[in-house]
Amino acid sequence: MLKPVMSIRLDMIGIVVKDIPTSLKFYRSLGIDSPEPEGGPYHQVMLDSGVRLSWNAESMMKELEKDWDSPVGQRVGMAFLCGTPAEVDALHAKLTGEGYEGKMDPWDAFWGQRYARVSDPDGNVVDIFCPLTA
Repeated sequence: MLKPVMSIRLDMIGIVVKDIPTSLKFYRSLGIDSPEPEGGPYHQVMLDSGVRLSWNAESMMKELEKDWDSPVGQRVGMAFLCGTPAEVDALHAKLTGEGYEGKMDPWDAFWGQRYARVSDPDGNVVDIFCPLTA
């Protein structure tokens, strides 16, 4: 007798933020297309991949979980693929020029990618990369 197959798939990635509009500005610079938020403690968009990306205000988290406290340290990473190594450099320069903290300047990683790291407004480190060869 065969066991039923579970149909599990990643559906949503949630980011806990201090201020949704401020965070959205950063992620729009990374190509996330999003309408203006409606002003509540939650905002989401559907990515081209079919996965939802949501912004969850710290105030909402505190309502949902009585003892919730803002975590310390990086727990989940996001990486954004660029079209060319030069695009990695340009995007890093654009983001740091807009005042976002650069965590690692662009470099040619030993695993064959042009790689850089930048912090979003809430301190989450976001990677931007591109394969060095086509």
